[in-house]
Amino acid sequence: MLEMIKEPWPWYIAGPLIGLTVPALLILGNKSFGISSSLRHICAACLPANVKFFRYDWKKEAWNLFFVSGIFFGGMIAAHFLVNPNEITVNPDLKTELAGYGITDYSNLVPVQLMNFESLLTWRGFIIMVAGGFLVGFGTRYAGGCTSGHAIMGLSNLQWPSLVATVCFMIGGFLMANLILPVILSL
Repeated sequence: MLEMIKEPWPWYIAGPLIGLTVPALLILGNKSFGISSSLRHICAACLPANVKFFRYDWKKEAWNLFFVSGIFFGGMIAAHFLVNPNEITVNPDLKTELAGYGITDYSNLVPVQLMNFESLLTWRGFIIMVAGGFLVGFGTRYAGGCTSGHAIMGLSNLQWPSLVATVCFMIGGFLMANLILPVILSL
């Protein structure tokens, strides 16, 4: 049983399990699935200030903080106890392309050459981690939610803004992966 949990699950099992969170949240309390709003709740709870954006009853959204805590601690448990000891499976064509950029270590979920503290001191690492993180945060706020909130919850509820946001997320992802990332990796 434990070995089965360590292996990647096929889409036809993982997808419906993720999708079932939508009706579960709606049935359990008419709640919307989304992760990005939790940062606002944390800031409102921990840094009470006279900022209009943070002046609201964040306690009504405390369930979201428990949900995000569960994701965090579940990830920590999985990272320490459910690690698959095998190398991450990567398409051979992609391995060849990434080797041209000096990326060859697939022992972690993210290539070590990209995500480590030493790479923060390089232009490439700074652009990928700091500038990329800022752009993701800005885009999430600008779109009124993150990919999980829009693509899972919003599309399930047939919300037009979520369809527009999800299409834009996909276009941005394709542009990033095929046009911008190769330029950054060649730095």
